[in-house]
Amino acid sequence: MILTGKKVAIFNVANRKSIAWAIAQSIMKYGGEVILGYQNERFKENLEELIEGLSPKPLILECDVNSDERIEEAREIIEKGIGKIDGLVHSIAYAPTEALKSPFIETGREAFRIALEISVYSFLAMSRIFREIINPGGSIITLTYYGSEKVIPNYNVMGVAKSALESSVRYLAYDLGKDNIRVNAISPGPLSTLAARGISGFVDMLQLHRERSPLKRNVEHREVGDTAVFLLSELSSGITGETIYVDAGYNIMGM
Repeated sequence: MILTGKKVAIFNVANRKSIAWAIAQSIMKYGGEVILGYQNERFKENLEELIEGLSPKPLILECDVNSDERIEEAREIIEKGIGKIDGLVHSIAYAPTEALKSPFIETGREAFRIALEISVYSFLAMSRIFREIINPGGSIITLTYYGSEKVIPNYNVMGVAKSALESSVRYLAYDLGKDNIRVNAISPGPLSTLAARGISGFVDMLQLHRERSPLKRNVEHREVGDTAVFLLSELSSGITGETIYVDAGYNIMGM
């Protein structure tokens, strides 16, 4: 129970296939307490169904990351209801559908802005705003993907966003190191999530991953959740600014 006594805020849970929910399950399995965010009322019912039967029930709250004010409100709710926390998980990414269906060169200015603002700036904003309530020794985690390094057809502007996200991890790790707060990213292999299903050819991505990864399989949501537990625990106290791959070894392959 390596997370006993630890409190972790996770943003945002969409449904039971969310990586954020897998991380929440692993945290609870290893003794931690979770605070769960959702984007808007549309997703609130899904989250309430997920936590039904849990005792004690986690605090849930709305957090629209398009607004610094809404992020600050979420922090205030946590501070008043829970107090200090030990971890923050950022599992938020979005790009307009048309930007994932058209060639990257056709990405419009507005689609580019939206993808970078929601997928990257929200991580910076949340890290800055939540910094005040994260205990020394705490950990911040975000979720990235291999499309940040190599061209993944149809991933397009999200690949650029993930590159910026991974760079942000390094700069935030430097800025927050003096507060003894660590910042890392997890890079899973392809997983069936609400966001992933919006990528053309996603089924083909799963098959290619199975065929070429050293372990000859796709990864499971649980494996990403358990890696988050490691990064949130004292077992990873010397790790910051890193991208940890959970992809059955796919990223090491040249051919």
